[in-house]
Amino acid sequence: MRTAVIQTRVDAALKYDADNFFESIGMDTTTAIRVFLKQTLIQHKIPFEIVQDSSFYSEKNMEALEHSRMQMENGQHSIHELTEV
Repeated sequence: MRTAVIQTRVDAALKYDADNFFESIGMDTTTAIRVFLKQTLIQHKIPFEIVQDSSFYSEKNMEALEHSRMQMENGQHSIHELTEV
């Protein structure tokens, strides 16, 4: 079987974390990518649910946003127009 190279750039921390995770389950990142590609073709879809990082909607962040909103309503802050630099 002929092989081809797939090359992609990812954040160094993402690669490091992925390499460590896949190693912990007994495979390398290349094998994990190969499994992903094969399962995509077998299932004719992304083989897992895609979920949004919900850190923006964390309880702590929502409380901070609500606090800022209340400050705006009470006149403690003002909205400034964005200016080009």
